[in-house]
Amino acid sequence: MLLVAACFPGQGSQSVGMLDAFAATYPEVRETFEEASEALGLDLWALVSGGPKETLDQTENTQPAMLVAGISVWRVWQAQGGVAPALMAGHSLGEYAALVAAGSLSLAQGVRLAAERARLMQAAVPVGQGAMAAVLGLTDAQVMTVCAEAAEGAVVEAVNFNAPGQVVIAGDVDAVGRAMIAAKAAGAKRSLLLPVSVPSHCALMRPAATLLARRLEAVDLRLPEVPVLHNVDAAVADSVAALRERLCEQLYRPVRWVETVQAMGAAGVSLVIEFGPGKVLTGLNKRCDKNITTLPVFDPETLKAALEATADAQG
Repeated sequence: MLLVAACFPGQGSQSVGMLDAFAATYPEVRETFEEASEALGLDLWALVSGGPKETLDQTENTQPAMLVAGISVWRVWQAQGGVAPALMAGHSLGEYAALVAAGSLSLAQGVRLAAERARLMQAAVPVGQGAMAAVLGLTDAQVMTVCAEAAEGAVVEAVNFNAPGQVVIAGDVDAVGRAMIAAKAAGAKRSLLLPVSVPSHCALMRPAATLLARRLEAVDLRLPEVPVLHNVDAAVADSVAALRERLCEQLYRPVRWVETVQAMGAAGVSLVIEFGPGKVLTGLNKRCDKNITTLPVFDPETLKAALEATADAQG
């Protein structure tokens, strides 16, 4: 029997016009954006479809927009009779989309939390003081050693274990710069700064996590109807209290994406559907577990291909 999982991308997969083709065919896209826009008090569809890019790329706009994009695609999948996944996960902000899809949060709750999360993250580290960089071609251990040696009393950490040989680092801008130089010296194929304004998933986000914890206490969370693997430990939370803890820890602890995909494989998953614009996770998943196929869904053509691929799993 084909066992399917769902995954949702995070910040970085956004682009102006990213769901135009989908929205032209499936009304669920615009309906989902309208529902979220009303909850947030911001016309997200106008931003996503018309930009400008600079505004869409601002963290406090990107995070709610990406959550809604993922959920709109997920709702189209449901409306078209797509197979129900046995597991879900999301990369960074995508974890919130997974929780909405799994029934742990309503869309309104999720989009408000995403916007608040983004504001708290940006407030924790002013623009220009933090940075993130992708290091390609080193082992996880090598990257962690490079960060430890480059810190010099500041913060620079391995924060996204995205795929074998692809690790993202984050921290104070000068420390990240030193780590990039050290990574090249250690044999990295490439070391490149990422176009982000917040150093996510590192110790600099602890103040934001403290404030997010207070915000989460006021939210009526439920355990998801479909198990969701969390970024910080690639495991399923067994209580609402643990769920809140995982969401707070996610701000300052690494995204363990390799372990997450491998946990899907260990559970018997052989096919993952990526719901949302782009196919970043599709590329990463292939490298994390060669026995798992990932199919992206972001337009009518990719939807058709994924529906056909999972047709035998229906029922």
